[in-house]
Amino acid sequence: MTASGVNAIVKQKRRWTRHLVTRRALIRVAILLGAIVVLVLGLTWYGASMPGQSFRGPLPAMTPEQRVLAVALEGHVRVLAGELGGRSLFFPAKQAASAKYLRDRLLTFGYAQVNETFAERGGRTPNLEVVLTGTRPELPCVVIGAHYDSFQGTPGADDNASGCAGVLEIARSMASAPQARTVRFVLFINEEPPTFQTSNMGSLVYAKDLQTRGINVYAMLSLESIGYYRTEAGSQRYPLPGLGEIYPDTGDFIGFVGDLSSRWLVRRAISAFRQRTQFPSEGAALPSQLEGVGWSDHWAFWQTGVPAIMVTCTAPFRNPNYHQDTDTPETLDYERMSRVVQGLTEVVRDLAKP
Repeated sequence: MTASGVNAIVKQKRRWTRHLVTRRALIRVAILLGAIVVLVLGLTWYGASMPGQSFRGPLPAMTPEQRVLAVALEGHVRVLAGELGGRSLFFPAKQAASAKYLRDRLLTFGYAQVNETFAERGGRTPNLEVVLTGTRPELPCVVIGAHYDSFQGTPGADDNASGCAGVLEIARSMASAPQARTVRFVLFINEEPPTFQTSNMGSLVYAKDLQTRGINVYAMLSLESIGYYRTEAGSQRYPLPGLGEIYPDTGDFIGFVGDLSSRWLVRRAISAFRQRTQFPSEGAALPSQLEGVGWSDHWAFWQTGVPAIMVTCTAPFRNPNYHQDTDTPETLDYERMSRVVQGLTEVVRDLAKP
């Protein structure tokens, strides 16, 4: 064979080798991408798999109790987001007035005292806590809370006067009925920027204080924007492509959201809600890094190893008034909100069982 023939064979083998290497690389990439897709689908199924069924269809007629509750919830929101709107760190007088309103309401419910904890940044505006001592106080307690500051001076009706109103009314309804576990009702300061997820976040100060005092927490619920609902198709968005294939595109439900380590709590809470409440509900246990999953005071309790979840109408993924000056009391649906709060009262009672 001539030298040119040998060179041709060598060149052909080199081309085959390069082709084989490229093909193997493409196969590896395809396998890797397939594994990622399977992992994502598996985690999504794992996080979205919830007990019971979400309520569907027309809502039943309001009960007299729900109507009274709706009026009370609206009253709290109109004070906090109307008279006292703009409860941000930059308006300490309005924050102080909000704290006074909340403190006074808690005392009228029959609680003996309102406990306070303070963040370094935020002046003398405190976290506010009342304690319903359990019949078995040695058991780890349940915490239910909401932040009462608002974003950069906005009225903050949904975010988060609605959550505060919910905590107030749950505290009122349970005040004369101790459970097995102690229940701590807390209204937090400094959830919004610039203190969000910093050492001055009120809920983190509170969670660390419980840890320092050796108070064990069984579960924490954060009520974060629970008053805005839409009934038209396409009114609900999600932070991750594909979630819209699993969850409804109509923003008429209340969501229970936690990280993967809090999946058991998401499932227990939504199960209790669905068993007792005729209202649409969806649950998700997702990686904490995913947009929106840790966007409230439950995040602070994760930092101290406490199972914690957020109960929410999903705020920025549904409500166009989120962090806007249009987040006013008139935009909320108090009848739906009353059904949610009534259901959450039963969830807290369930979690407070031994």
